[in-house]
Amino acid sequence: MSNDVMYENWASIYEKYTCIRGRIAEADETAAFLDRCASGGNALELGIGDGRVAVPLSERGVKVEGIDNSDSMLKLLAKRTDLVKAWKGDIANFRSEQRYNLVYCVYNTFTFLFTREAQLSCLRSAVDALNDEGILVIETAVPDLDGLVNGQKTSTMLLDHENTILIADVHDPLKQNMVSTLLWFSGTSVRRLPHRVRYVYHQELDTMAECVGLKLAERWEDWARGAFSGSSKRHISVYRRTGL
Repeated sequence: MSNDVMYENWASIYEKYTCIRGRIAEADETAAFLDRCASGGNALELGIGDGRVAVPLSERGVKVEGIDNSDSMLKLLAKRTDLVKAWKGDIANFRSEQRYNLVYCVYNTFTFLFTREAQLSCLRSAVDALNDEGILVIETAVPDLDGLVNGQKTSTMLLDHENTILIADVHDPLKQNMVSTLLWFSGTSVRRLPHRVRYVYHQELDTMAECVGLKLAERWEDWARGAFSGSSKRHISVYRRTGL
């Protein structure tokens, strides 16, 4: 399944899904973190989606622009606000005449690039879009390979009186890919939502960043700046240009 088709399938349920997962509730906290990183300048979001983060960030006075490869997501964004300029494009290979104080990529979007080459290309494009003192922020999950049996597992993400969400994963260790299908039971309806990621450990992300001229400045386990540790489920990594 191509990236475009996958994202189009998710667009119709994205807001409800992110709300259930608690991501709507933390959007203001995310925006506050990114606002400080932008230092009064402008920002570019890679994989802007429906503007879950971009809209509250723009409401703080940051000039936000964004890229997404889903027409449906961009339409959702356009319905929410006219403060954010966004265009259709591939975050693995983009060019912008504008230079930004902040480029950011949140909610595991970086891992939706299925190969190391695509991820490196994304980082190169991001560096080219930064001004000399610009900051790159990436949020992604810490890989969770526990519970795999013969390279597979099925787990329950949510179970309440209205929704049951299951996810079936198949692991490809050679490519560092996790191919998954989310099954969402709600009332009498069932939605099947496939997706695929190339997971990245934080050490590898740091190495890739170094390859394109970036260095790690900060790393946190959440947007409230909780300390990153061996038990953290995700990380927010902040990079600056090497030599600054």
